[in-house]
Amino acid sequence: MARILPFSTVRARTPEAPAGRPPQPPSAGRRDESETRLGKADAERFRALVLPHLDAAYGFARYLARDPTVAEDIVQDAFVKAYRAFPGFRGGDPRAWLFAIVRSTFLSLARSRASWASAEEAPDTPSDADSPEAVLVRQGEVATVRAAIEALPEPFRETLVLRELEELSYRQIAEVSGVPVGTVMSRLARARQMLTAALREEPE
Repeated sequence: MARILPFSTVRARTPEAPAGRPPQPPSAGRRDESETRLGKADAERFRALVLPHLDAAYGFARYLARDPTVAEDIVQDAFVKAYRAFPGFRGGDPRAWLFAIVRSTFLSLARSRASWASAEEAPDTPSDADSPEAVLVRQGEVATVRAAIEALPEPFRETLVLRELEELSYRQIAEVSGVPVGTVMSRLARARQMLTAALREEPE
């Protein structure tokens, strides 16, 4: 079973007191002069607004990457980026803002890995790690539904997870994905059709 980020440890400390592998503040020794350390007030706001969404960010990253270990790396990188970018956060939904950073981090990593080019045709075997799909599942085996979701092509999988598991609005999903609301709606409809067809093919 893959080891998930030590969420309790992350929640128990503030961004000023990093420990272990979880997201850390930027290093003071290697940043640009233009990149300033968060003040105490901003650090407290970051802890209050962003850290509560760590579990959801991991669940989203895990469905994007289809690999629990890679998802951990994505989330940690995304939280470092979010911490550094937080002075520019101008309000709105912090979860949607964080998910956009997670998505961008995933896409950057995927582009850097040539071996991921065939990932859509050869989905990984789902792990037994806990994830948010319990929100969606009402019947059947969790592993079966998880595998069916992970087998969906990336844009449809992403939209389905954001809507059905994370319960983001169409407008929020559009902000995360960088596409029009109409595209979100059409992707969601198609994803639901493909998921239903996949589950019907599973033996009872």
